[in-house]
Amino acid sequence: MVKQPNDVVITGVGIVTCHGTGKDAHLALLSAKTAPEPVLETEKFAPYVVHKLPEIDWSQQIAKRGDQRQMENWQRLGVFAAGLALDDAGMKDDADACGTMDLIVAAGGGERDIAVDSLIVDEALKRNDREKFLIEKLKTELRPTLFLAQLSNLLAGNISIVHKVTGSSRTFMGEEAAGISAIATAFARIKAGQSTHTLVGGAFVSERPDILLLVEGIRAHQTGPWQPLWSRDGSSGGGMILGTVGAFLVLESREHAEARGAHIYAVLDAVEGDRGKREDGKLEARLGGMVPEAAALSAADTIIFSGASGLADLTQREKAHLTERFDGMPVRGYAGSIGHSVEAQFPAGLALAALTIDAGATVPAFDAANEAAQAGPAKHAIISTVGYVRGEGLAVLSANA
Repeated sequence: MVKQPNDVVITGVGIVTCHGTGKDAHLALLSAKTAPEPVLETEKFAPYVVHKLPEIDWSQQIAKRGDQRQMENWQRLGVFAAGLALDDAGMKDDADACGTMDLIVAAGGGERDIAVDSLIVDEALKRNDREKFLIEKLKTELRPTLFLAQLSNLLAGNISIVHKVTGSSRTFMGEEAAGISAIATAFARIKAGQSTHTLVGGAFVSERPDILLLVEGIRAHQTGPWQPLWSRDGSSGGGMILGTVGAFLVLESREHAEARGAHIYAVLDAVEGDRGKREDGKLEARLGGMVPEAAALSAADTIIFSGASGLADLTQREKAHLTERFDGMPVRGYAGSIGHSVEAQFPAGLALAALTIDAGATVPAFDAANEAAQAGPAKHAIISTVGYVRGEGLAVLSANA
């Protein structure tokens, strides 16, 4: 492919998963001879297992204690991962670059006051006038400052405050589709010349009782012991196992990146998202029409990073479609290693794929019984994500020629 000034390139990777913080921990994951065991929290939320937050020194990216205190872990994680991406791109201390950098965040709802939630549920069991009781408790127990500090666009706000990223700012909500839309919007703006450099990504904390309750509300979460991603059949709960993940990327136009001598991990050739009904093969039809550029890729030098959620039936449909459309390409279901991270899932897939291409890594099977070996280093990667309720997306990365 001929280089163009407005090619969208990845120049910074900031990622945190249960395997550690930063690109080195994840290069080790991607280049190991056999996949490392996932790092799990098995007791605290039993019968649910989650991929947990690693040990983090927040002060490495959030210097002020006051800034740390006014955030919960979801926002801390996002700000931390964003800082890693800026550091990696060589922009962290460049006031001009950060001051003109656009910011696009995929965010869920903020963390809740679990003590108040528990109080309301417990006391409501003893009352018949629950509507009146709820209003009473909202007046006396709910802290407005907590609510304001947990607004979804405050993740972007805190990134702007801590890292001085003060160009335009956008926040998308909508679970996996938010992450897809964030990347797609950044890509389109750079391609169109409306942006030269953008910080884009999201964060998700799995170790939250309210999130587990939300997922279990549709019986989507796996119960009992951890199982490999493609082996989950719905016999032990829905099949999803959540993971705490922060993933941010610095995307630039090729012209902007080359002018400052930046290291280019990979070129983002295409990205597309959609949503709609899924019965009667409609999901597969939409996926099959996405990113036609992928059709020209060779199985010999392409790897697929599937963001399959683990939800049993849906995950098997995604795997079957990928296998049929991209025959012979090895598939890596990364939720089996880092957990499913909802808003951060698609950005995390791009981060892992960019690291893989840049390093020429041969990625071990995350589910050895169901994933074929990678024959050699990949020059291209396809990243897919199918939301556990709605929304799907595909992207293609290529090595920098």
